[in-house]
Amino acid sequence: MDKIDWQSKGEGHRQRLRDKFLNKGIGAFTDAEILELLLTFGTPRTDCKDAARAALAECNGSLASVLEAPFSKLEKIHGIGPKNIFALHFVNGVARHYLKQRLQQKNYITSSREVADYLIHAMRDLKREVFMAIFLDATHAIIDSKIISEGTISVNTVYPRELIKDALEFNAAALVIAHNHPSGSMKPSPQDVNLTKTLHLTCSLMNIQLLDHLIIGESEDVYSFADHGMMDTIRNDHNRSLKN
Repeated sequence: MDKIDWQSKGEGHRQRLRDKFLNKGIGAFTDAEILELLLTFGTPRTDCKDAARAALAECNGSLASVLEAPFSKLEKIHGIGPKNIFALHFVNGVARHYLKQRLQQKNYITSSREVADYLIHAMRDLKREVFMAIFLDATHAIIDSKIISEGTISVNTVYPRELIKDALEFNAAALVIAHNHPSGSMKPSPQDVNLTKTLHLTCSLMNIQLLDHLIIGESEDVYSFADHGMMDTIRNDHNRSLKN
């Protein structure tokens, strides 16, 4: 009898969370409530409140860190099993896929915030540097995006010919490149600047515009070479070198 009462109470709580989402939307939820409801997708008859709180505590209080956490880390948390972990990773994968598809055919200039949202979601919690390119057509509409290289980003690891090859395959007229800083620092390194100069030169030889280089840190901020005037400086230096 006690078991039946406990299950009924738990189901009533889960239904209240569902109704809360339907009536007020995700903005009315705490991270703990979001995670609790996600965990119930894997184990619908289990009370997941304590497991949700434990997962957030293990991942520095960040919902994003929980969603990006590897299986090996999540399985050590009491109350979280393989079905819960599958639900978390699946939802995270769906969100990333949705954000990417939402960008296609949109103009990069007018959708730069959505581009930043996608890159933050895709790259923020990665433990090593990843280099990505966003391919644009002549009107700067977004064609697609692709990871070009993984590991420590430098001129030696990002091969310009591979980037150009992909750009030609997408019939791209312009590019935006991006990489993450797992250290959390948003300041471009000398290697980042040298890489941007090299790729700008390579793209210009193929009549492809390199519009921007974005750096993704651990926060919600994105560092833009273009917004800081660095792309103009690189273009001006290149034009001066041609005149000389």
